[in-house]
Amino acid sequence: MTITDPDVRTEAGPIAELTAWLEENWDPDLTVGEWWERLGLAGWAAPMLPADSYGRGLNRSDAMRVGATIAKFGALGPPAGMGIGLVSPTIATHGTREQIDLYIREAVTGKKGWCQLFSEPGAGSDLAGLSTKAVKHDDTWIVNGQKVWTSGGQYADLGMLLARTDPDAPKHQGISWFAFDMHQPGVDVRPLREMTGSAVFCEVFFTDAQVSDAALIGELNNGWKVANTTLLHERSGMGAGGQSGGMVGARAGTVAGHLDKRAGDFTQRAPRRSAPKPTGKPASPAQLLIDLAKKFGRNDDPVIRQDLAKLHIFRELSRLTTERHKATRASGGDIPGVANFGKLHMADAIRLTRDLGMQILGPRGLLHSHDADGRALLESEPGGAVANAVTAQALGAQALPIYGGTDQIQMNIIGERVLGLPKDPGDLANVPFKDLPRNG
Repeated sequence: MTITDPDVRTEAGPIAELTAWLEENWDPDLTVGEWWERLGLAGWAAPMLPADSYGRGLNRSDAMRVGATIAKFGALGPPAGMGIGLVSPTIATHGTREQIDLYIREAVTGKKGWCQLFSEPGAGSDLAGLSTKAVKHDDTWIVNGQKVWTSGGQYADLGMLLARTDPDAPKHQGISWFAFDMHQPGVDVRPLREMTGSAVFCEVFFTDAQVSDAALIGELNNGWKVANTTLLHERSGMGAGGQSGGMVGARAGTVAGHLDKRAGDFTQRAPRRSAPKPTGKPASPAQLLIDLAKKFGRNDDPVIRQDLAKLHIFRELSRLTTERHKATRASGGDIPGVANFGKLHMADAIRLTRDLGMQILGPRGLLHSHDADGRALLESEPGGAVANAVTAQALGAQALPIYGGTDQIQMNIIGERVLGLPKDPGDLANVPFKDLPRNG
């Protein structure tokens, strides 16, 4: 099979259809909400979803080409984040028709923003050890507990809540997955400022909060199966290198207040008519660091040259794995554990990018600012804005190997589910949750 770079392939099929659709429908004077309504209901906001769930049934590689095409056209991309990437495929798999038409429609049109209420202070890597509880009262569940590392919780209208609904069942069997309303009494969201200077994550406290029985996704006490669907899509997205699109800061949902803004104000329009024609030679995924090494006179250092080549290989392997999986799925097969392999591989690439960038910068890598004025001042130093991006990446590089399941969790999954290795001794999977030993 011959694999070519996505940027030099001839436009055909869904990409040609999308381009024609954009020519007819994109209008920068629409509001963000109006544009996302068009994009989402046409299936272009989440093209990997099934056609009967507001998508187009495309594979990940073609879906990424859709995002790149929207960006190159100069249109505002789809509502980025968990609503499309995690929530929608989970509900498309496990939800009822009514839930699909409510939650997925709101996600692909950007009307509601989502967050992930999974991890807890005492249940991070061991997610199934969560203790946030939901107790049934008539047709409502009363929720009490705490979550942490909740991405975008301060902007979310809804949350993917994992709660323990049966403490007498083993820990993997007494969990349920709910679509949880974040705008209600009893929900306290507290942003957490990281060493990057950002506050991407939050901690969330529940005190007698409520969720309707109608918001239960999948079967009662079968939330671990539903959660694994969510995690599969999270890891697949990380392993493939994330999403592409034309979005430049417009947030889904009611909190950020972007839905009524002009759509064109959130785009960075790329020149389409005068753009250079593809040469057939794709740029190296390590090109930014190659250019930086030249600027700092480090491009002749044999160690740095070796690591630049390694980084290029890492990124190419990730792309080729995506293409291989696409071809395998097209022929009716699958690659067991590909999402876990992909996330491990991407974590290695992220760490190498961090270490290589700091090697190239040398002492300049010790300078970093968390505010706009400080970053502007540092742009006059060697490396300019690129050096700022390298130091920011270095500070944030520790996150990906942890969230979505740590590297150790990924290796356990590969060992047990792909290679068929025995589980760790002392397995407590069949002990009722209430009888499990607790951290002292």
